[in-house]
Amino acid sequence: MFEYLIVAVLVLWSAVVVFKKVFPQTANSALLSLSTLCQGLGWQRLATWLKPKMVVGCGGGCGCSTDDTETKKSQPIQTVKWR
Repeated sequence: MFEYLIVAVLVLWSAVVVFKKVFPQTANSALLSLSTLCQGLGWQRLATWLKPKMVVGCGGGCGCSTDDTETKKSQPIQTVKWR
């Protein structure tokens, strides 16, 4: 019985991750509505955990960074000078 619970949790978690990847706008609106419902019930910690993060950049899930940290720029390639 315990094994079925573990498998069910893993399947549900995988379904949520795939849903967020395939339908990002629908997932964000669903999570935002769940977050406001939990906040209305007084479950503040769950509401902040469910609230979707603000989209920065293209928002298409193409790997754009959502961090404010600057990426290191590579040094330009220099020619090798033989002596």
